[in-house]
Amino acid sequence: MTGAEVRETHTAVVFFVGDRAYKLKKPVDLGFVDFRDRAARERACRAEVRLNRRFAPDVYLGVADVTGPDGDLCDHLVVMRRLPAERRLAALVRAGEPVDDALRATAKLLASWHARAPRGPEITADGGRDALRARWEQGFAQVRLDGQNEIEERVHRFLAGRADLFAAREDRIVDGHGDLLADDVFCLDDGPRVLDCLEFDADLRHLDGLDDAAFLAMDLERLGAPEEARKFVGWYAEFAADPAPPSLLHHYVAYRAFVRARVACLRAAQGAPDPGADALAGLALRHLRAGAVTVVLVGGLPGTGKSTLAGGLAARLGATVLGSDRVRKELAGLTPETSAAAPYATGLYAPEHTRRTYAELAGRAARLLRRGETVVLDASWTSAEHRALAAEAAQREHADLVAIECRAPGDVTAARLRNRGPGASDADRDTARSMAGRADPWPEAVPLDTTGPALDRALEIVRARAR
Repeated sequence: MTGAEVRETHTAVVFFVGDRAYKLKKPVDLGFVDFRDRAARERACRAEVRLNRRFAPDVYLGVADVTGPDGDLCDHLVVMRRLPAERRLAALVRAGEPVDDALRATAKLLASWHARAPRGPEITADGGRDALRARWEQGFAQVRLDGQNEIEERVHRFLAGRADLFAAREDRIVDGHGDLLADDVFCLDDGPRVLDCLEFDADLRHLDGLDDAAFLAMDLERLGAPEEARKFVGWYAEFAADPAPPSLLHHYVAYRAFVRARVACLRAAQGAPDPGADALAGLALRHLRAGAVTVVLVGGLPGTGKSTLAGGLAARLGATVLGSDRVRKELAGLTPETSAAAPYATGLYAPEHTRRTYAELAGRAARLLRRGETVVLDASWTSAEHRALAAEAAQREHADLVAIECRAPGDVTAARLRNRGPGASDADRDTARSMAGRADPWPEAVPLDTTGPALDRALEIVRARAR
């Protein structure tokens, strides 16, 4: 027979006896949960069994009553099948065991539930942007952690500018798990069992499916397994057919890290050893920085390598790249490869066409920013007037702005212009000389020599701005 053990959380005590586990709710009031009344604890026990059978139907056996020496009813226990502790996902990760198969199966289980989970106007309201903002604010009011001022600023900035993103995801708000931790996932031979969903508050369990998955991703990263976290959310996105931008995933991981930091503070207040609240706050801040929605201007004269850099940078950032050459021809009804070559500032390159092109770039960028997409804008950006359009769009949409000016020696740019094949750009050496003579100063841009390791340096520039 397996020996008896006791485990304690901030809301319950679990007794392990033989092949059974018995969970007793603590009579606590933590603000977000109030178990001081026995009837409330009974309701929570019955809800826990009913809701967790969605993820582990053969584990949750029922609810047992607890009576005192006088025979009077005094409390209630959730009765569960005891699972092998060594098969906890957290234990396997700490031991360095391979967990890819288990994570893939867990991602599939979660996405499968989300596909058929209850939905509706009330659930949508509980999991939308306003509700998420309210939960952040409740946490900010309850604790004070390292870096919290910056966390608050970045949260407010992200949420303020992403109305379109959250509106587009309303159909992905479901009655989910709500508390998906690696300690509560058991990796068994016949598939994972996921325990301990958030049963005591339906409002907190009503959430975007990606938010649900982000909780486990956060916990894997906390355990020192960031690559496993990345794989898990990738599999979840695949099974859920979820095209969410990276910024949203980063935001949800940050939120879940802050939630765990808040719980750690509550546990410390109950006398438990400090479980690293400030480290969790640091994890939240790193993800908020990584998820900063950004406009990156990649500019420079023809032949300086800006289009190559812009494409590579967008790929590394998971961003959308928009190029002035393609937009200009699209507005004129031309394919990108159709030549529109003309002397500088004439034909399709006359000032009125150029102003229209840059206004369109800024407008398209703004729409993408509202959907949480980081945007790389590939253009010469030699005009201060055109740069102001991009800056105004970034400010209006609560996004960061980074400017990179590509440079290269004259003989290098000449060779590039001479040797490049057909493409969207019609610029030649004469165009480059004319543009150079009329370019406005660009002091806010970071100069970048594209004859060296330009892509890595460009990534450093963007990440430095996020910090």
